[in-house]
Amino acid sequence: MSKKLKKRTKVRLTVVMIFLLAFTLLLFDAPVIYDKSIDFANSKLGIEMPHFANVPFRLGLDLQGGTHLVYEADTEKVPTGEKGDALEGVRDVIERRVNAFGVSEPIVQVNKAKGKWRVIVELAGITDVREAIKMIGETPLLEFKEQNEEPPRELTPEERQDLEAFNKKAATDANEALKKVLAGDDFGQAAEDYTFGAFEANSDLGWITANGEYSYLFEKAELVEPGNIYPHLIEQENIYTILKVDDKRENGVEAKASHILICYTGASNCEAEYSKEGAQMKIDELKAEVTAENFAQLAKENSTGPSAPDGGDLGWSGPGQMVPEFDEAVFTMEVDAISEVVETQFGYHLINKTEERPIIEYDVAQVQIKKMVETEILPPQEPWKNTELTGKHLKNARVEFDPNTNFPEVALVFNDEGKDLFAEVTKRNVGKPVAIFLDGEPISVPRVNEQISGGEAIITGDFDIQEAKLLSQRLNAGALPVPIDLISQQTVGASLGADSLQKSLFAGIVGLILVALFMIIYYRLPGLLAVLALLIYGVIILFIFKAIPVTLTLAGIAGFILSVGMAVDANVLIFERLKEELRMGKPLGTAIDEGFKRAWTSIRDGNVSTLITCFILAWFGTSMIKGFAITLGIGVILSMFSAVVVTRQLLYMFVNPEKHDKRLWLFGIKKKSDQD
Repeated sequence: MSKKLKKRTKVRLTVVMIFLLAFTLLLFDAPVIYDKSIDFANSKLGIEMPHFANVPFRLGLDLQGGTHLVYEADTEKVPTGEKGDALEGVRDVIERRVNAFGVSEPIVQVNKAKGKWRVIVELAGITDVREAIKMIGETPLLEFKEQNEEPPRELTPEERQDLEAFNKKAATDANEALKKVLAGDDFGQAAEDYTFGAFEANSDLGWITANGEYSYLFEKAELVEPGNIYPHLIEQENIYTILKVDDKRENGVEAKASHILICYTGASNCEAEYSKEGAQMKIDELKAEVTAENFAQLAKENSTGPSAPDGGDLGWSGPGQMVPEFDEAVFTMEVDAISEVVETQFGYHLINKTEERPIIEYDVAQVQIKKMVETEILPPQEPWKNTELTGKHLKNARVEFDPNTNFPEVALVFNDEGKDLFAEVTKRNVGKPVAIFLDGEPISVPRVNEQISGGEAIITGDFDIQEAKLLSQRLNAGALPVPIDLISQQTVGASLGADSLQKSLFAGIVGLILVALFMIIYYRLPGLLAVLALLIYGVIILFIFKAIPVTLTLAGIAGFILSVGMAVDANVLIFERLKEELRMGKPLGTAIDEGFKRAWTSIRDGNVSTLITCFILAWFGTSMIKGFAITLGIGVILSMFSAVVVTRQLLYMFVNPEKHDKRLWLFGIKKKSDQD
């Protein structure tokens, strides 16, 4: 194969991969058309092909509508060295509070303006502004709780009366339904008429086995001939069941087996102290001694497995239920035989197959009539109950390191009142856990080893320095006096946001169409390929916006449109260099290579300077400026890929130097006679 042919093949493969990537990402960007096609195919073919994941774009406040709140934090009473952590703790608490309110991706920022600390909160999609303000303004709630060992309450007379009335009606309905189906009424119709609540009205259960989920029904199905209905109600705690047996079949065999396991250090779930060699010697000794008659006794005396007290009995199992080595041995040996030594991930086994039988399955249907149980009326017992100790008794929390392990831990210091309360709480909970709750969520559950009377405590856990710092920030947010006051409120209506989005999209589409027309008219074939590259660029960048995800604001959309312009600039630089090379009389293939080579430095320098600006804006700017900087930065990086890789490969693919050398008008170059 010639070098030129190899290059053409490589280019074709690259272009095919680019188009496949773009098509896949397009499905992610706009899955509606694909999903409709799949629904049509599923309905016609009777199959269930999956839908594509429908991930919406994340819209910012100015596009989705919502509320912009600015709070001023009073940090005068906070020591200078603790102000930063206190504000970060407040920011974290506010963010979790608005998340609990159901806000999608809230933006909570802390900055300093004119010597004052401010907390900026953007709540996209929020309509109940008063409730949001009330929630954010609440003081973070820090609580210390102990285990709730009080017995649950009993039903009131009224509740018990309601329970009995419900279950009386359920029993009446169940007996009525049983009577009807035994008399010949349609079983499926009975399921629809009498099924209630959480149970499925579809009566068909399919095939059930003795060891499956419906083993309690299997026991009853064994008493009924296929085609008949079990003549009694099957009663469980929360349900009455009427059972119909449609069919019966044998489906393979299952075996009952016992085993002697000798495990060794390093084997799965092994607590024995045998070495692998020692375990091998032990199992060989047992192999020489074991018979079917003494197998159970030897298993009780020697097996290291959990079934040893039962003489190694494993019960019934079907093919594939045990590990492969064990499974193969059981289903290839005779009944009452003793296997050779079998090695699995758990150790060495001797196996005694005691019985074998066909696997019986029943095809059944059911009617379910719901009963009510006490737990549906009584609220669940709370696992924790409050103590007198709260966040107001905590003086501060700080990160320290264990002197022995050097692992991070969080130290708590209580005030005088908290010191006494903490001593009382720890005294009555020695050997028990005490939970620390922040805003109703447990953030740490340490176990009390002894009474603590010094007014200090240490929280240890499996966390790194960042997690320990975050925990101390959360605790201090509840303990440090950092009140916040609302100083600014701005609301953007959903209709205004939708109007802004519609106008932004319209402006962007019109701009793209005009740019595409200019590129095609002025640069002709390269311009057409550049437009195709821009479309691929658009598909990829929209995928990135969804996948990260990037919060799209009006400023962010402006950054995206500007990045499209920069992608066009890169193509313009390349094509102008290409035209210069063609005017100098160079062959088309050489001109393409030189055009990209000479334009690259200008593209690189211009885009790097833009990326530096984006970084500065994203680091120091407000949320609106950050949105602009992030979308522009992503677009600039991707525009270099679009121009230098995608456009180049498309030119290599669709431009044939041998054919197009004489058709330079396709590249915006006049004939030599015209130039002269």
